[in-house]
Amino acid sequence: MSEEKKKPKKGQINIELDEAVAEGTYSNLAIINHSVSEFVVDFVNIMPGRPKSKVKSRIILTPQHAKRLLKALNDNIQRFEKAHGEIRDYEKAPMPLNFGPTGQA
Repeated sequence: MSEEKKKPKKGQINIELDEAVAEGTYSNLAIINHSVSEFVVDFVNIMPGRPKSKVKSRIILTPQHAKRLLKALNDNIQRFEKAHGEIRDYEKAPMPLNFGPTGQA
């Protein structure tokens, strides 16, 4: 590929995605806190039978970027639902956060 094709065009950003980050991290719980200057989103993966979980990823955003993320998520959810149908939301979580007693083998 020529060097001209590798360079981003004026006004574009060249963003790299390494393999480890590209695999992603599964999360089924997000905890959001904020201060005057930032929003902190902790992504957690809680599993049945495990009384303790760890934060898998933390994202820190300015209030402006948090609002942009909200808008982008809303736009994408609307497009998803238009293509695939409504995403049902639950008033209460379908299962308690402690997932009940641990199983035995």
